[in-house]
Amino acid sequence: MNTTATPPELLDTLDLGIGGMTCASCVGRVERALRKVPGVQDATVNLATESARIVYGVPPDATGPAMDALLRRAVRNAGYEPRAAGQDDAPEDLSPWAGFLPVGVGLLLSAPLVLPMLGDLFGQHWMLPAWVQFALATPVQFILGARFYKAGWYALKALTGNMDLLVAIGTSAGWGLSMWLWLTAHEGHAPHLYFEASAVVVTLVLLGKWLEARAKRQTTAAIRALHALRPDVAHMLGRDGEVDVPVAEVMAGDRLVVRPGERIPVDGRILEGHTQVDESMLTGEPLPVTREVGAPLTGGAINGDGRVVMQVSAVGAETVLSRIIRLVEDAQAAKAPIQRLVDQVSAVFVPVVLVVALATLLVWLWTGTGFEAAVIHAVAVLVIACPCALGLATPAAIMAGTGVAAKHGILIKDAQALELAHKVDVVAFDKTGTLTVGRPRLTAFEVAPGQDEAAVLAAVASVQSGSEHPLARAVVAAAQERGLQPVAPDGVRAAPGRGTEGEVQARSYLVGSLRWMAELGVGLGALAVRAAELQSTGATVSALAERTTDGLALRAILAFGDEPKAGAREALAALRALGVRTVMVSGDNRGAAEAMARRLGLDPDAGEVMAEVLPGDKAARVQALQAGGHTVAMVGDGVNDAPALAAADVGMAMGNGTDVAMHAAGITLMRGDPMLVAAALDISRRTVAKIRQNLFWAFVYNVAGIPLAALGYLNPVVAGAAMALSSVSVMANALLLKRWRM
Repeated sequence: MNTTATPPELLDTLDLGIGGMTCASCVGRVERALRKVPGVQDATVNLATESARIVYGVPPDATGPAMDALLRRAVRNAGYEPRAAGQDDAPEDLSPWAGFLPVGVGLLLSAPLVLPMLGDLFGQHWMLPAWVQFALATPVQFILGARFYKAGWYALKALTGNMDLLVAIGTSAGWGLSMWLWLTAHEGHAPHLYFEASAVVVTLVLLGKWLEARAKRQTTAAIRALHALRPDVAHMLGRDGEVDVPVAEVMAGDRLVVRPGERIPVDGRILEGHTQVDESMLTGEPLPVTREVGAPLTGGAINGDGRVVMQVSAVGAETVLSRIIRLVEDAQAAKAPIQRLVDQVSAVFVPVVLVVALATLLVWLWTGTGFEAAVIHAVAVLVIACPCALGLATPAAIMAGTGVAAKHGILIKDAQALELAHKVDVVAFDKTGTLTVGRPRLTAFEVAPGQDEAAVLAAVASVQSGSEHPLARAVVAAAQERGLQPVAPDGVRAAPGRGTEGEVQARSYLVGSLRWMAELGVGLGALAVRAAELQSTGATVSALAERTTDGLALRAILAFGDEPKAGAREALAALRALGVRTVMVSGDNRGAAEAMARRLGLDPDAGEVMAEVLPGDKAARVQALQAGGHTVAMVGDGVNDAPALAAADVGMAMGNGTDVAMHAAGITLMRGDPMLVAAALDISRRTVAKIRQNLFWAFVYNVAGIPLAALGYLNPVVAGAAMALSSVSVMANALLLKRWRM
């Protein structure tokens, strides 16, 4: 791996599918092969998704395809099959029995070999002639089992080991021992052969891999469901009316017709008509939402009973649906921190098993048991020790957890966020837009003595007309309701976290917080008592001042009110029920912040309110909580929340917020519903619990199974069944997450 630091702007990422991996040791081998390629900064391989994510430096004179070819060759030289990312061996609409043919043939050929074992239980001796056993077992060993020899040979050439090598050595030893006993037997003597052990082990391993592949297809169902939301055809409005065109040819700015009941092809806004839209597959919101002219439409959602004409705003990779798919794929491809420990164990696991198997053989020979029994015990060690379950334990749970979370509108960007979220004991909420509706109204407007109310309101609306701040929009809306039209201001300057300054018709005004006015030396005069009264009721109070020849003079005070989001109080209560402390962070004055906090069920006296926090200080408040030994989640929706979201252990962005916030967060909540915060923590806890359960059982199979096999308590057939069962049980346990409900 290239250890020299490469500037981020010169780094590129490639996703590569990889076929032929069977266990955690394969993962380590592919990662080592990729990291040896010049320029590669990091390589992460996921066994469950059979994919690799490679981060590499891009030299100025290099081209992407050249690096792509180098990486593919490295994978092939390591003994695996490079594929395009997301490519599968077969179509997605496979029948449940797809790929079962080799397993079925193996079962048919192995069944007659197992029958004599069953007959012994009932006192019957159905031993087949040696040549029949040979004829049945040999095709299983060398035709159906050819995959193990091929992959094991590549591992041997690379001086490493994997599951295939263990199976190949173990079953070959059983088959070879049987041949030796048969060919060296005295005439008229029928020796006990072990063809059934080698054939049944190969068949059971194939059965386990087939069941595992079926389970994998279920864990990736969330991604396939999201891909299925993309329609193939759009109805474009052109000079000749409606024309059906492939969605891939649609461009931003085009006008499309969406008929009742159809899926919306891409993102855009309604130009004509009104309808209701079902966005449940994107946001988890079960109820249709009304969309009027000017309202946004999201590709993949289902149009209701209205015909609408929309203008396209985003296509391809820039659509909301594509970003959701990319987030879920990224999370499923990522490697959780706990998996790195597993990889370190797996790197030495197979060589250790080979040593244990050899030691088993030698010890049994030394005790005088005989070569035949010693070989069988060593074979059992090799077979049961295959680390398949170890490699699947973590990624299978992460795939299932992120998939079911996405179905409910919770997008988990990376595995680290998923793993950390279960430790969260403090959740800090931004107030506006997160716990409250975020659309404040101008509830009171008091002008200084001698001022014309309409003229002053028109002036403050003009200064605020270019701002997207919720309070600014509330002022403009109030002025328009009174028939006042703002004029374009000049020289507008924003003071972050404080207010705005601008000129209207050659007069200079400042509008902002009372704290800013105090800093500037503007007194409230006769309006001071009224401002205090408004603050005591929970209103956010701002002031308007005019710059005059005598300095700054107060012209008016403005009071704004917001409403708690539906379900916000219940969401905070749900977090407390989980044992999580909740804190509200607000830039409002303390009186207004505490009044809203009480409406939400928070206790200001218990330190659950942080008021008068400037946008730049939110990250510092999060870090202060972390310094107290807490694992902190930050929930926000605005650009000014991005630093705090990045500073938190887990950042959660509301999906109705800004792209900047969502980029900084590890988890995106597609609905602006605070209840999803508790749901995200819950799915994290359940997923991490599944990871721990899977790792426990994976280790138990090996830690308990290897000594039992070495001591002679397990024959190869039982060991093969246990090894196959370990992989299937891990996948089945992970799939239980699909039953999760909010």
